[in-house]
Amino acid sequence: MRSSFLFTSESVSEGHPDKVADQISDSIVDLFLGKDPEARIACETLTTTNMVVIAGEIRGAGIMDTEGNWAPGVEQEIEDTVRATVKRIGYEQTGFHWQTFAFSNNLHPQSADIAMGVDESGNKDEGAGDQGIMFGYATDETPGLMPATLYYSHKILEKLAADRHSGAAPFLEPDAKSQVTLEYENEKPVRATALVVSTQHAPGYCEKGENADPAKYKILRDYVMGAFRDILPDGFITDATSIYINPTGQFEIGGPDGDAGLTGRKIIVDTYGGAAPHGGGAFSGKDPTKVDRSAAYVARYLAKNVVAAGLARRVTIQLSYAIGVAEPLSVYVDTHGTGTVDEAVLEAVLPKLVRLTPKGIREHLKLNAPIYQKTAAYGHFGREPEGDLFTWEKTDLIDALKTAVAG
Repeated sequence: MRSSFLFTSESVSEGHPDKVADQISDSIVDLFLGKDPEARIACETLTTTNMVVIAGEIRGAGIMDTEGNWAPGVEQEIEDTVRATVKRIGYEQTGFHWQTFAFSNNLHPQSADIAMGVDESGNKDEGAGDQGIMFGYATDETPGLMPATLYYSHKILEKLAADRHSGAAPFLEPDAKSQVTLEYENEKPVRATALVVSTQHAPGYCEKGENADPAKYKILRDYVMGAFRDILPDGFITDATSIYINPTGQFEIGGPDGDAGLTGRKIIVDTYGGAAPHGGGAFSGKDPTKVDRSAAYVARYLAKNVVAAGLARRVTIQLSYAIGVAEPLSVYVDTHGTGTVDEAVLEAVLPKLVRLTPKGIREHLKLNAPIYQKTAAYGHFGREPEGDLFTWEKTDLIDALKTAVAG
């Protein structure tokens, strides 16, 4: 294992077209789970110039019957929810405005074949909603036990968004991306070698183009430099740090007007910034019977508790499932040479602390609730647990883990 190296992660803002799609999909998940905690939802979203399209399969009391008939008022609620989501993000532009974009709802009933395999019945436990592999990861690089490169990438964009919404940075528009490259020594991040922000901006706040105004561009550049200094630890930014702020020179056309967005295209941003493997399944738009989401959440939960308990400085956990089958097919733990107990012991102990069936995960982490829209920007992991939000970030297994591995 290398101890000294450069590593990079990126993040995208809530106004990035793919993130707009993710947030819309999760707003539909929340809407339906608020009506029926056992609802089945798979909602995909496409965003483009002045258009939003949703599609997928659903099932739930008070939502839609098996023939595809909507419950009274639900269709309008869906459109209102989608428009409210885009309004909250802040899109009121000619090419994409929350009030005027064309909206198309193509949701339909869940396949009876899938329902037969997934539903709990008689002596049959609820099965996984699909086959697949899911990964969880934790590292002691940051207080939230997340990779530092991704942690700082998220925090930079969260600050830009907060200042845009508050009016402290009125020249910012919703679409933005960040990228952080850190130098590691002895496996610890010590300095930034490159920082990148590309942010959509009001006319004139650019270095190039017919609207370029050097004084306005300096305001934007100085603001972003201040954000870098606010977020990165003291000493991380040096004279040798390469800084790139809107390197194309101008970024006025952005969001879905500048590029189409799709649910599930930012899965590395959503998870660990490339520092850990990814099973390939996206999270947003899916109810928690879908193990792409719930098993990835519980894998993170277990990994975070292993590191928080001092049993490893870094750990990767893999779970695998088959559609219609309740129990995971495999549990794999890798502590990357940093563990204080054998990985095989952890593989035996962890499933005893949390039942790793879809139903067991949902019940343990309280996932059958409208909690998902807040997960859909700035990462599903590394967030502070707040009541029923981000329950998979709790470290409440520490004592049980220590007792189990000692016994």
